[in-house]
Amino acid sequence: MASRFLLRNPFTSSLKNSRYFCVAAFNASYKDSFYHKDLSITKVDTPKSYPPKDQLLFGHNFTDHMLEAKWTKEDGWEKPKIVPFHNLTIHPASGVLHYAIECFEGAKAYKGKDGKVRMFRLDANMRRMNKSTASISLPTFDVEEAVKCITDLVKLESNAIPEGFGYSLYLRPTVIATEPNLSIRENSSALFYTICSPCGPYFPTGFKAVRLFADTEHVRAWPGGTGDNKLGSNYDGGMYLTKLANQKGYQQILWLFGEEHNITEAGSMNAFIYWTNEEGVLELITPRLDGTILPGATRDSILSMCRKWGEFQVTEGSITMKQLAKASKEGRLHEVFGAGTGCIISPVKEIGYLGSNIPVPLDPNDPTSESGPLSRRIYEELMAIQYGDIPHEWTTILE
Repeated sequence: MASRFLLRNPFTSSLKNSRYFCVAAFNASYKDSFYHKDLSITKVDTPKSYPPKDQLLFGHNFTDHMLEAKWTKEDGWEKPKIVPFHNLTIHPASGVLHYAIECFEGAKAYKGKDGKVRMFRLDANMRRMNKSTASISLPTFDVEEAVKCITDLVKLESNAIPEGFGYSLYLRPTVIATEPNLSIRENSSALFYTICSPCGPYFPTGFKAVRLFADTEHVRAWPGGTGDNKLGSNYDGGMYLTKLANQKGYQQILWLFGEEHNITEAGSMNAFIYWTNEEGVLELITPRLDGTILPGATRDSILSMCRKWGEFQVTEGSITMKQLAKASKEGRLHEVFGAGTGCIISPVKEIGYLGSNIPVPLDPNDPTSESGPLSRRIYEELMAIQYGDIPHEWTTILE
């Protein structure tokens, strides 16, 4: 029925020295994708009003419309449609409710000083979504067609995008299994939908460095598992553990793996360590994509940007807690931060590990700073790209 292609990282086409993943690539037919030319739009009669932008909380407010397309194994994809925002009606036996058969993405649209709306790397997010859906036997779709449909949704909701640095419209594409069947098997029906949420800055009063708890007893993901896909089931296992970490005074968990306590991810973010490594080389290192790490758009953007600067070594590799602790004692640890769509950059000031706390430097020239110089520089340049202050191929201007 379908041809096959190999995909490792949805943010690059390079397959060299990669761990490969098989993803279904469907032929261009109506069964195998929904198409923008078939998109219908039904608008609300009375647009809603939103709270003042300084009162917007992440994921609490939603726009007037949503995009959706249904799929069945027998008939393939139905025509996509933008409709007034509504609650979903699904059967109590749907696979999403019992076996967490679902995946999602997170992207953003921004309104720049010039009043133009820009989307940031949505195509890469949708390629990653196709990889996620295939990993749990949900249907894939044509990436370009999905981007076009979501673009029309964002255009329709452009008035809901708050203006100002740090404000954005958060996009949440989602695919859920809807077949009413309690059998543990491939589902025969699914729903693709996208909702939008106007949101304010992740750090309303500026950067706020966090404390991480390095968990040596639990793991987020493992080789051969699903950790490199954006599945809801990859997040729920950490909620109770994060609650326990919060009770100890830490904001997030630093996930580790293996006997050497290799660093993997920081909460729901990709982890970055800026240090002078054991060879005396100034280096920014992040865990390699070995099947346990989510290939984030922000992660890929940071790597590309820092490599272009050419000021220090940029590495996708491995680093252990023992190495990090030793570097801290020897004054070779410069910064640690997490990165993701929601926060962009989240600086780290301390890591709890095996009963002690490892201090992480922030700005040595400013004792009141809540971020290091590198993390602040990365954050400011990425935001400048996203808002259009720096023209870049990563952004798409909506006309």
